[in-house]
Amino acid sequence: MYLNKAIIIGNLTRDPEQKALPSGVTVTSFSLATNNIYKDKDGNKQEDVEYHNIVVFGKQAESAGQYLKKGQSALIEGRIQTRSWDADGVKKYRTEVIADSVQFGAKAGNATAPTQTDAQPTEQASQEITAEELADSIPF
Repeated sequence: MYLNKAIIIGNLTRDPEQKALPSGVTVTSFSLATNNIYKDKDGNKQEDVEYHNIVVFGKQAESAGQYLKKGQSALIEGRIQTRSWDADGVKKYRTEVIADSVQFGAKAGNATAPTQTDAQPTEQASQEITAEELADSIPF
């Protein structure tokens, strides 16, 4: 059995481009940037950026084209596909993620995680449970 699945969380590098195929199906394309932060052999902090070409079809393409904007984060689940074509006698290749699922993240400039003052624990969540209480609540 083989598996071709990609899960990418990143930020849009440009506004999505929306088109319609001759069949009437909507296609939206955009790219996401992801980063990898690590320390090199000398202990210096390094950052690599990867750019991923994303293609979305159908109803999700319409939503992505309407609501996603440059700088916004998104989670994409899909499959990797490489296309090839001839351009002036030179064979060109493009690797893309064909999205099955698109989840919109926070818009550019908006905080995604609550700050300490925003996160108010509920009374029930803030109560500590002792080991005896936990043992009494287990039904076996």
